[in-house]
Amino acid sequence: MFQTLKTAWKTPDIRKKILYTLLMLAIFRLGSHILVPFIDRTQLANYISSNSMMGLFNIISGDNLKNFSVFAMGITPYINASIIMNLLTIAIPGLEALAKEGGEEGKRKISRITRYVAIALAVAQSVGTTLTIGSVLTDSSWYVLALVTAVITAGTAFIIWMSETITEKGIGNGTSLLIFIGIVSSLPSAIVTMTDGIIAKTFPIWLVPVIIIFMLVTILGVIEVEEGQRKVPVQYSKRVRGRSMMGGQNSYINLKVNQSGVIPVIFASVITMFPSTMASFFPNSKFLANVASFLSWGTWFTTIIYVILIIAFSYFYTMITFNPIDIANNIRDYGGAIPGIRTGKPTAMYLSRISSRLTLFGALFLVVIAVMPILAGNLLKVSLQFGGTSLLIVVGVALETVKSLEQMLTLRNYRGFLK
Repeated sequence: MFQTLKTAWKTPDIRKKILYTLLMLAIFRLGSHILVPFIDRTQLANYISSNSMMGLFNIISGDNLKNFSVFAMGITPYINASIIMNLLTIAIPGLEALAKEGGEEGKRKISRITRYVAIALAVAQSVGTTLTIGSVLTDSSWYVLALVTAVITAGTAFIIWMSETITEKGIGNGTSLLIFIGIVSSLPSAIVTMTDGIIAKTFPIWLVPVIIIFMLVTILGVIEVEEGQRKVPVQYSKRVRGRSMMGGQNSYINLKVNQSGVIPVIFASVITMFPSTMASFFPNSKFLANVASFLSWGTWFTTIIYVILIIAFSYFYTMITFNPIDIANNIRDYGGAIPGIRTGKPTAMYLSRISSRLTLFGALFLVVIAVMPILAGNLLKVSLQFGGTSLLIVVGVALETVKSLEQMLTLRNYRGFLK
């Protein structure tokens, strides 16, 4: 990894991309210190520390919610919009055709629609958040409520722009990097909170080495699973085209153990917290308040739902990104075959069976990583907000970014060779 970073830094065009990405991330952290007015931050910190849902959102936003900066909403509305668009792409034939057959223009149209949906969700979520924390406002007039809502909505719109411009002009995925830097920046405050708990004897000191061991094991497990692949061999027959002989080589279909990454955990978190989010939109509704209380984050019933959703979204995302029928048809059209498997439908069924088994293993791994901190927190009666999910995101994004740099270096070397 360090050799890749060193080589990338010595390459002028890639170095510009790295510097541009670092500039955007620095602006993101700078915006985290621009605070929204009319907020009693002491009361807000106490409220967030006692609310598990707000605590998780605060970690993802990089303490922006706790400080209630202009970036208080983080990139969450954009993630929610992406979830909605993925579902609609499957449900609506027109969007599905646009995504598959529209080419670059189709992708731009879907990105534009996703952006509009994200802004609409940002407005709704900003209103809900402002009403939820109404008790910590120093002034509860309609003007102040409108001002706070407008400021954090504008901050979310700016974050969406930063995310897209990092993806386009920088290194890696912009959304993932913003979540990454938010989680990493919240680590010092988590350490300070744990230290204060040890001094106040509200946090058992023997739990510190246990947490360190858990983090190391989680990091190693995430790396192994993220890098794990099943190589399916494919043999291509020789064909004569014109005066040349083509084909005859062997290749592999690389199937990742965890093809969906951390996306199922994020999607499941958003869906699980949906009742609490809806209750925040309608604070006077006793029905929604009771539902949100029953489905509050961290309870056994909610944790079971969380597990089911992680597994379901793992299969759902794999189904979207990996189509065994298309791959089987492509193998057959190019004169290839998997040894011992007939071409066509048998090949598709074989690939589907392998993918299903790998997805189950990857989904169970995500379940263990995501649920262990919740169970440990319930049993030990301590808050472990910086847990397996955060480590999964951090390690996954780091690996993804390094791979992006390696691909850029490889592509640049090929271009140099062709010239």
